[in-house]
Amino acid sequence: MVAQASRDTGPERALRSELHRRGRRFRIHYRPLAGLRREADLAFPRRKVAVFVDGCFWHRCPIHGSAPKANSLWWQAKLDTTEARDRDTDARLSDAGWTVVRVWEHEPPTLAADRVEAALVTAEAVSN
Repeated sequence: MVAQASRDTGPERALRSELHRRGRRFRIHYRPLAGLRREADLAFPRRKVAVFVDGCFWHRCPIHGSAPKANSLWWQAKLDTTEARDRDTDARLSDAGWTVVRVWEHEPPTLAADRVEAALVTAEAVSN
């Protein structure tokens, strides 16, 4: 697990490139909530939109997620914890007025960027 990249993954960089190409500017690895050690992969602080690019294995993608056969109880507990932390993060951010966009690593960057832009447009409409 030490070798597993947690930042600047290929899908994350592809989404950043697509959003940048569209003229969107953002912060990377941003901590939207003070005192909480959870970072959004991309954040638009003025519009309060946080984007997380989730890996299929670690976040249990319904299409590509898998359960390891070796040491299955340990992995079950680990993935349960990750899933619970994701739900807790979403709830805390929502309570603080943020919009959370979760993107799967297998999603095409153009479609993911469309979803992020839709959230930004909605956030802009609400703030005006």
